[in-house]
Amino acid sequence: MNIVNILKKIPYIESLKKKLLVTFFILLIYRIGAHIPTPGVDTVALSEFFKSASGTILSFVNMFSGGALSKLTVFALGVMPFISASIIMQLLTASFPSLEKLAKEEGEYGRRKIMQYTRYLTLVIAILQSLGIAIGLEKMHSPSGIPIVPNPGIGFIITTVLTLTAGTMFLLWLGEKITSKGVGNGVSLIIMAGILSSLPGALINLITFLKTGQMEINKFVILCLVVIFMIISVIVVELAEYKVPIRQTKRLISKTLMVSSSKNYLPLKLNPANVIPIIFAASVLMFPATIARFIQHPWAVKLSEILSPQNYWYYLIYAALIFIFTYYYTAVIFNPKELAENLNKMGMYIPGVRAGKETEKYLAKIVNKLTFIGAVFLTVIAIVPLLITQKLGIPFYVGGTAVLIVVGVGLDLLRRLEAAALEFSYESFLKKPKLIQKLKKIGYK
Repeated sequence: MNIVNILKKIPYIESLKKKLLVTFFILLIYRIGAHIPTPGVDTVALSEFFKSASGTILSFVNMFSGGALSKLTVFALGVMPFISASIIMQLLTASFPSLEKLAKEEGEYGRRKIMQYTRYLTLVIAILQSLGIAIGLEKMHSPSGIPIVPNPGIGFIITTVLTLTAGTMFLLWLGEKITSKGVGNGVSLIIMAGILSSLPGALINLITFLKTGQMEINKFVILCLVVIFMIISVIVVELAEYKVPIRQTKRLISKTLMVSSSKNYLPLKLNPANVIPIIFAASVLMFPATIARFIQHPWAVKLSEILSPQNYWYYLIYAALIFIFTYYYTAVIFNPKELAENLNKMGMYIPGVRAGKETEKYLAKIVNKLTFIGAVFLTVIAIVPLLITQKLGIPFYVGGTAVLIVVGVGLDLLRRLEAAALEFSYESFLKKPKLIQKLKKIGYK
């Protein structure tokens, strides 16, 4: 993947330029909406509250919304309800045969129906989340004691639920427009844009900390090395594949002629679960800490202390949850039995492995090893930056999850641009007059 060559070809591809402009324009709309506040909220008090709420599920969701939740803008929920709905639908599809049949055997109609169900579920989740936020905000105060909602009541709750739910559904529509008329996966690009929007502010804070002496130069060097390590490791793992060699059964063309296909391989990703296990683990781990903030009880305070990043139990439980969810989610999205049956139906086999049950066991063994490597990688990416941030006393959080999302989406975008550039090269090659004349001479129409 030569990034320079891809970027050089973009100005000459009119269709790609239009798609990029559409994508940029839609993302600009998203960023404008992320600064329009919901009525009835004291944004200054809310901002103070979020500064004191680091380490809770609120700060995690705020990262995915590009900081919109901490200001309670119209896009405060971001696309998190859709992500939750998509994950739930994947789990339901793997659990219920009727949904599995709809997704796998009904073709385009089945995919549209599953997407329709996902949208309905997104609407329900958005309503429930916005209702929870509205009710919770009415009871909250900033650390200085200022109420976040000056005039609570049913009017504020209805306005907030309608505003946040409409914002999420509008974002989902924008994401679908990017997918159909722009470049890349729309929802993924919206998440990436939200995460990257906090980068300028983080750089300004970093420069300020260096100038004021809040951060020593050796800590700055270590921070840069950690970020570089995360970016390189994510790129390597995202591009890494385990190639399982496969062959096609020889076909008898005549009594004297037998044909065999060329060598092929089955690519298996090193980290098939991607960032999903970290999202699951962080949500489960941060939920009790978030609830404990609203319950003034000794056991709730103790639980909040145990599940805080300052406690080693936090990291042990976090790592265990990442491993559990990595194995679970991989089992949901990868079915060795089904893959073995499909290879057999296509007349393909793995050299040295019998078709059927033996192939299923062989693939399951490989996937288990890859899943373990992926779980270790996700654990390192999620926990090491947290430990370094805490031990070195770095005054802001460096998130491995954010790096994993941004790099993954960025690589996917580059692949799509590369495919468009390659298609343009073929079209340009075929449009050459001399070549067309030569092709016509040999009977090409």
